[in-house]
Amino acid sequence: MPAALLEAVSYAQTRWEGHAGEHNTSGGYGPMNLVDGTLFTDSPAQQRDGVGAAQTVPSSLDTLGRAAQLLGVDRAALRDDPAVNIRGGAALLKAGQSSLNLPVGTGSDAGQWYASVAAVSGSPDAASAADFAEAAYAVLAAGAARTTSDGQALTLTTQPTSPQRAQLDRLGLAKPKPNPNVECPRSIRCEWVPAPYVHYGPTPGAYGNHDLASRDTAAGPTVQYIVVHDTEASWDTTLKLVQDPTYVSWHYSVRSSDGLVAQHVRTKDVAWHAGNWYVNMHSVGIEHEAFAVTGATWYSEPLYRNSAKLVKYLADSYDIPIDRGHILGHDQVPGITPANVAGMHWDPGPYWDWEHYFQLMGAPLSAHGVTNSDVVRILPGFRNNVQLVTGCTAPAAPCEPQGTNFVYLHTEPSEIAPLVTDVGLRSDGSSSTTDVADIGARATAGVEYALADRSGDWTAIWWLGRKAWFENPPTAPTAIPVSGSVVVPKAGRTSVPVYGRAYPEAAAYAAYPGVPVQAVVPLQYAILAGQRYAVQDATILTDYYRAVTFDGTPPSDHVDIRGADTYYQVSLGHRTAFVRAADVDLVPAG
Repeated sequence: MPAALLEAVSYAQTRWEGHAGEHNTSGGYGPMNLVDGTLFTDSPAQQRDGVGAAQTVPSSLDTLGRAAQLLGVDRAALRDDPAVNIRGGAALLKAGQSSLNLPVGTGSDAGQWYASVAAVSGSPDAASAADFAEAAYAVLAAGAARTTSDGQALTLTTQPTSPQRAQLDRLGLAKPKPNPNVECPRSIRCEWVPAPYVHYGPTPGAYGNHDLASRDTAAGPTVQYIVVHDTEASWDTTLKLVQDPTYVSWHYSVRSSDGLVAQHVRTKDVAWHAGNWYVNMHSVGIEHEAFAVTGATWYSEPLYRNSAKLVKYLADSYDIPIDRGHILGHDQVPGITPANVAGMHWDPGPYWDWEHYFQLMGAPLSAHGVTNSDVVRILPGFRNNVQLVTGCTAPAAPCEPQGTNFVYLHTEPSEIAPLVTDVGLRSDGSSSTTDVADIGARATAGVEYALADRSGDWTAIWWLGRKAWFENPPTAPTAIPVSGSVVVPKAGRTSVPVYGRAYPEAAAYAAYPGVPVQAVVPLQYAILAGQRYAVQDATILTDYYRAVTFDGTPPSDHVDIRGADTYYQVSLGHRTAFVRAADVDLVPAG
């Protein structure tokens, strides 16, 4: 078959990664993601490596076994040898092409392989199979280049072709009608698995597991954020949890093996997912089937690709900026009070590839750089940014080396200087650690910060009330200057409080009898005189969506109370935060 098309198919499957002979969550091995059906058995007691328990994959989807028969080799060769694995992928494509009576050979037109490419996705429906084929042909048309985790620098030059999409009908795949409840781009496979809205107890507040709202209308509240989570559970467990009325909820789940999307809550309604009611009010939550400590094994290319399409669709639908101030990790969500900070989540973790994710959305984090600015965007790369991380399998034990999405921050411009402290996580003032769950000294890709100082190859940013240093040599920069704005304390202010939510002032509640005033409690951090912090959003209007009873009605429940006060959203540390506009001046980045 045409070699360039084989390269494009491999890139769409795994981005040319072999995972060192280990299978991914769908049982796929090597650069061609050949699935070993022997991993999946009917008896949970017989399931090997725990894969079958994590996925519902039929044993008939044994592409590795079929490739072994076609090549006349044993399964181990396809699992362990990347070259044999690639030959196996080519054999499957050629066999599919021959069975469809379509042209074969290295000189055949790549566009004539459309149906065979769609078939190797293993998708049971036409839309999903076509989505994979389109991804492969997009790589062929645009070209690709990257360095794999084992250090191979690979390049696929642009190969224009005309995909023969009409061939898809030859596969006879199902064409199910879309569920009217599903809000997804048409190019990806989405299912409706509803989270229950159920009154299960004797009191009005005994209900679950989300709240009805009108976020698609002027009644609000508005949708301003998309929050990226990982499930820390298998797909089957994830679906069971979201259908439990006594549990929490989220809007979507994305499956690791093939990028299948399940929607659970309408986006106009408020799901309970972020651990911060203000963020819940204003966000859509997307869970990704994964365990954060394992990273690349679960964060598959189909998962990234379909999640990125979903986020782009939602951002367009709700006019959400596609940047790291609005496409948040769960780890960026602030605690609502000082007591809540330490218990906030750290997913999707250090192994989520934010740079690739935004590239898939057509909004690369490398864009919009300027020559000089006092706002910098963290951009360390991913695959070659292998930072020391510990505690994945045992306390203090080094995790398996792989690409990470952050730079460590030090108290001084030196690798041997202690990591900075986050007093919200360590009230005793001790230094942050390299533990996989410790975000106290990690500046993550795409997030922007105010420049504080420079010293040789080191750059300092303002971070939780102090200077925090990271290595940023001009010859191999880990951050770029970008345009933007910063906030500084108003003249005469020595300290400005910051908040984990932007609730209305007390006077706003006067028109809503029976609704108690929600306290706006400062966090344990502050912006001090002489410091500046990068602004992520300068138009934060205060509101509070009151929803505490099942099927409540205005004016005391299911009402969005809006204030006159305004806030700015800023990059304070690893997490985002809010500051009252009345306390600071907004200054263009210099």
